[in-house]
Amino acid sequence: MLLRIIREQLRPYRGSIALLIALQLAGTIASLYLPSLNGRIIDQGVARGDTGYIMSAGGWMLAVSLIQIAATVAATYLGARAAASLGRDLRGRIFERVGDFSAQELSRFGAPTLISRNTNDVTQIQTLVFMGLAMMVSAPIMMVGGIVMALREDVGLSWLVAVAVPLLAVSVALVVRRMLPQFHVMQESVDWVNRILREQITGIRVVRAFVREDHERERFAEANTQYTGTALAVGRLQALVFPIVMLIFNVSTVAVLWFGAHRVEDGQMQIGALTAFMAYLMQILMSVMMATFMSMMIPRASVSAGRIAEVLDTESSVHAPVAPVRLPEGAASVELRGVEFAYPGADVPVLQGISFAASPGRTTAIIGSTGAGKSTLLSLIPRLYDVTGGSVLLAGVDVRDAALEDVWSRIGLVPQKPYLFTGTVASNLRYGDEDATDDELWEALRIAQAEDFVRVMPGGLEAHIAQGGTNVSGGQRQRLAIARALVAKPDVYLFDDSFSALDLSTDARLRAALAPVTRDATVIVVAQRVSTIVDADHIVVLEDGAVVGQGTHDQLLETCPTYVEIVESQKSAEEASA
Repeated sequence: MLLRIIREQLRPYRGSIALLIALQLAGTIASLYLPSLNGRIIDQGVARGDTGYIMSAGGWMLAVSLIQIAATVAATYLGARAAASLGRDLRGRIFERVGDFSAQELSRFGAPTLISRNTNDVTQIQTLVFMGLAMMVSAPIMMVGGIVMALREDVGLSWLVAVAVPLLAVSVALVVRRMLPQFHVMQESVDWVNRILREQITGIRVVRAFVREDHERERFAEANTQYTGTALAVGRLQALVFPIVMLIFNVSTVAVLWFGAHRVEDGQMQIGALTAFMAYLMQILMSVMMATFMSMMIPRASVSAGRIAEVLDTESSVHAPVAPVRLPEGAASVELRGVEFAYPGADVPVLQGISFAASPGRTTAIIGSTGAGKSTLLSLIPRLYDVTGGSVLLAGVDVRDAALEDVWSRIGLVPQKPYLFTGTVASNLRYGDEDATDDELWEALRIAQAEDFVRVMPGGLEAHIAQGGTNVSGGQRQRLAIARALVAKPDVYLFDDSFSALDLSTDARLRAALAPVTRDATVIVVAQRVSTIVDADHIVVLEDGAVVGQGTHDQLLETCPTYVEIVESQKSAEEASA
């Protein structure tokens, strides 16, 4: 999984990577000649007092060092660029994939884990790639080249290499093997911390209103403690690596000096060759150490890659048609024919047998008790979910046969929980139409009964809006969301309980102002208050996911007990019709 993601993301940078490998090769080969040159200076220059040879060989060492430095700097630069580009492209792919998800996939994953997968997990892979390009190309070359060069210096000490290298590799591998399950737990702990922190920040008003600060601190402390404990467990294992490496390094150095001294004393080896052999052994062990450090990063990056692949490999349950049918121009009707919908894994459908039609120039209202399926039903029209039975038709075309962009461009949705983006009032309204003029924005605000409070905000249309619209009230958010839909001038308006935060007088003024603007459009309103839909041309009553009544307000008072019960629970039938 990890290799697949890295291979796919680095494919566009094959030329840079090939150049990087060439530079790494040049730098590594240059570094392999330095100990040998140093040994010759000791044996042929210092031992004989040949200053000319020392200067000549020293010049060669300087030239080789400059080549090594230049090649290493250039390779590191290319590696950093390739790794950063991989991170950028991978984050872009995840963002694009999540943008294609339906509400079903978003609910399955959840926002906290999607955020951590697109940040923390991508960072783990990006770091691994950078370290891999910086080290793993040169490490095997240095190890193989170091062994060859060490054997050239003295074959008699080669057994030390055969002992030290496997010992170091096996010791570190045993530690790394124990890290893998801990890394998996660590990434899940990051999700848990993110989820609780997001809930606490988003629901801070609820927390304070119910005096649950201590409870939330305990929840966060529990998640934080688990993450800390896992991180400490990984840290303790990582801390073992350095003592093991240094122990083997130092023992190897002592062994080379001990056995090499005997060979020098016996005349089987020169001091310069001993010095060079020791340097080559250090290079070999250093390359093994770099490889082991990389192997320490691979388990965590592998876990991250699996989490990222889970997102990238998840197909949206809402598929774009292969040969999309173009929606007819002009006013668009909405018709539901025997619609059924069930959430994945649910035993009972949320909606079943839903059939009704909403025509242009008419207002269709949907009402029912809490949990009747009203918002779910409205979500099927713009294909936030796909029906599991029956069909939804827009302008006579099944929405599953039309291009998603075509469907969405014809619909103006005001969701039950209006969301505003960080920016200004104008930037939020222009989500409906990015070319809308200021006059058009003010007109939409006037209709949505939002003009008065926007004019008194500092900057007016350029007034700052915080993330989620938290710096305005719930009613103001709803009116701004309605204005955003009005700016789009769609053929179909979907109001999902969009007037619930408004007082009765504001609600009445807004509906009166909407009437002439939506005269030629299809309007579907989901509402809890009877007063909001009493004048609707057609009312659909839902109960337990099924239609139990259809008609006008007066007709339903006579024929639908469920509707009468809803009306009487709010006010008397006479007051509702007044």
